[in-house]
Amino acid sequence: MEIICVDKQTFEELRVRFCDFEERMTRVCRPAEDLGLKNWLDNQEVCDVLRINKKTLQVYRNKGILPFSRIKNKLFYKPEDVQRLLDLNYHPLIKSRL
Repeated sequence: MEIICVDKQTFEELRVRFCDFEERMTRVCRPAEDLGLKNWLDNQEVCDVLRINKKTLQVYRNKGILPFSRIKNKLFYKPEDVQRLLDLNYHPLIKSRL
């Protein structure tokens, strides 16, 4: 094994350059920041989750019950909006007295 000695100033310059290089590589290699776009649901996924047909989903859109976003002819829904719809229509089980 070979040992190489460098003066402190040279070592510090190399360390700073390496840290700078590491930071740039981290920025380049980091996956694109998730803006929540991967989580949007399409018509079929919402129908499956809510167990409704596409006509019922259209009624929910028309009445403003479920917010949506349209890109060309494709519709997308936020999962939290679907969850909110479920939560608002939740009816807890009422225990009957025997």
